[in-house]
Amino acid sequence: MRKSRCPPMTGFARLVGMDVPYRQIRAAHTEESITVYQAYDPAIAERAVAAQTFVPPFKRERMTWIKPSFLWMMYRCGWATKPGQARVLAVEISRAGFEWALAHSCLSHYRADQHADHDAWAARLRRSPVRVQWDPERDLRLNALPYRSIQVGLSGPAVHHYLDEWIVAITDVTGLAREIHAAVLARDLDRARILLPAEHPYPVPESHLRTIGA
Repeated sequence: MRKSRCPPMTGFARLVGMDVPYRQIRAAHTEESITVYQAYDPAIAERAVAAQTFVPPFKRERMTWIKPSFLWMMYRCGWATKPGQARVLAVEISRAGFEWALAHSCLSHYRADQHADHDAWAARLRRSPVRVQWDPERDLRLNALPYRSIQVGLSGPAVHHYLDEWIVAITDVTGLAREIHAAVLARDLDRARILLPAEHPYPVPESHLRTIGA
C-alpha cells in the first residue's frame, strides 16, 4: 500500500485578511502531491480505500470530477448526506499528474477573453480529455463567496492516468466531514475552522494559467 505524504488535516483552510484572487487554486499540498476530494456511495468508496485506487463498480468510461476545495466538496455532497455521495474521500495525487491535467484541459464554457473565437474553443473542447470550471467557493455555512474554486473533470486517457499513475493515497474523511458539520450546526465555528484541512494557494506553472483561466 502506498503511504500518504499529505500533511495533517487540521488548521485554518482560509487565510484571514488576505485578498483572494477571483480564480485561484487553493489546496492541501506538499512539494510532491496535492489533495483533491470526491464523494461516492459506500460500494465505490470502500473498495477504493481498500485498493488505494478506484476499481469497479467505479466506471472508467465516465468523466470523474476532482475538487481541491474541501468546502466546495461539502457543498456538492451536502456534508455527506446526498444519495450516492455519503462517503467523502481525500485523494492525494502527484503534482506532476495534476499539472498534466491542467496542461491538457479546456474550460467548460466559452470565454471571449480566453479564446480566439467560439470555434477555437469548441475545437479544443472536443480534443481535450480534461475539463476545467470555476464555481463560487463556499464558507462554513456553504454560502457562496465572492471568489471561485476550481473543479477538474477527467475523461478518457486522463481517467486512466489518474487511476493507474497519479494516486498516492486515498483516505476516507467522512468522519471529519460530519465532525465539522456538527460543529457548524452547534454554531462553534472556531472549532469547525480548526478542523478544516489546511488549504493554501497552489503554485500553478505560469504556462498553465491562461489555459485554465486563472
